[in-house]
Amino acid sequence: MTRFFRLAALATLALPLATPGLAEEAVPEPWPLRIHAGEASHAFRVEVADAPAERSRGLMGREQLAEGAGMLFLYATEQPGGSGFWMYNTLIPLDIAFIDGAGRIVSTHTMVPCGSNAPGDCPVTRPGVPYRAALEVPAGTFASLGVEVGDCVAWPGVASRCESPSPG
Repeated sequence: MTRFFRLAALATLALPLATPGLAEEAVPEPWPLRIHAGEASHAFRVEVADAPAERSRGLMGREQLAEGAGMLFLYATEQPGGSGFWMYNTLIPLDIAFIDGAGRIVSTHTMVPCGSNAPGDCPVTRPGVPYRAALEVPAGTFASLGVEVGDCVAWPGVASRCESPSPG
């Protein structure tokens, strides 16, 4: 009988590997996001990380991130300016914008991958001011679009926080 339970346990563990799609993590539909930078408005499609495990994993292991794509990290409460993001196991350089509760960018940085196998050796990028969300996009995006501190970021549920650019 003990052998039966061992075989049953092994079969249960192997099931996701033998069943196509079951072992793969479901990827939720990306959210639309807009950055209002001066008179311009820039559209993105972003994955949302709003649970601790999702925020911890972030974009680790990704070999590429398409233009116009990114990841939005959402927090239920304001985060202190001394907390931040690292690039451990992140393979691509990224721009990050820290966003306050009103949807305004309060700090931006460009982050490079950390090649160390020791997480403690990877630098942490901190905004220095409190934030409620963070947006990661391919490195160079903010500079090429003219995105800067004070610009407004809108996504479903917070679009009313940004004023529309005034008509030309």
